[in-house]
Amino acid sequence: MNNKLHYKFIDPDNSLTDFVAGFWCLQNTSEYAEEAIALPDGRIDLFLTKSVSGQLSIGILGLGTQPDKVEVEPNTLIFAIGFKLPATEYIFNFSIADLLDKGKQLPNDFWDFAADDLDDFDAFCGKASQKIHSLIPKDIDARKQKLFELIYASKGEITVKELSEKAFWSSRQMNRYFNQQFGLSLKAYCNILRFRASLEHIAKGEFFPELDFADQNHFIKQVKKFSGVVPTELFNHKNDRFILLSTLKQK
Repeated sequence: MNNKLHYKFIDPDNSLTDFVAGFWCLQNTSEYAEEAIALPDGRIDLFLTKSVSGQLSIGILGLGTQPDKVEVEPNTLIFAIGFKLPATEYIFNFSIADLLDKGKQLPNDFWDFAADDLDDFDAFCGKASQKIHSLIPKDIDARKQKLFELIYASKGEITVKELSEKAFWSSRQMNRYFNQQFGLSLKAYCNILRFRASLEHIAKGEFFPELDFADQNHFIKQVKKFSGVVPTELFNHKNDRFILLSTLKQK
């Protein structure tokens, strides 16, 4: 990223990987607001922001389906937890259908977090992990568990028909669940994961589709749909504009 925005990512331990994609922090060390473009990544973020005055705010972002311009305030620190979709039902216990491409504020003492938890990123990850562990229920719907295993293992590179057959769950029921719980169809979500997977190739300067895109034009159109620009422009600005693309190699 640019030399004013500092990013760090930590993977969750194996016992959390069904629900947590990772922990990340972002700090703007400049005295000026810094702009970047956040790209859809198929995750839900719980974020904690600490201003230069030490004030803490906590919020949650739903799924993103389009590029979003982000302005990071000067001397601001952000710690966040990126969640996989099952967390909405089994950790948070609420639907995020109304949070598509937007977020909402949560109480400033959510999960007993405090401003001083943002003093140490590793300690924050430990505290957050313990809290999430305590919230994981014993009973999880086996169909949903299998469905998400297939979706994430394939990086969205699987058809709804295949998912239905392997998860023993009808396409109609799966789509109803996705629309009611997450605010979009199952296919639309898989397309976001395919886009995210394609960024790994673009970050290396590979502009030809490695995944199951119909052809080069289809690949370019899908990338532009979710990022707002063509693959070559994503690559050319990977270090100073696009948050997800510029951090892929740091994970």
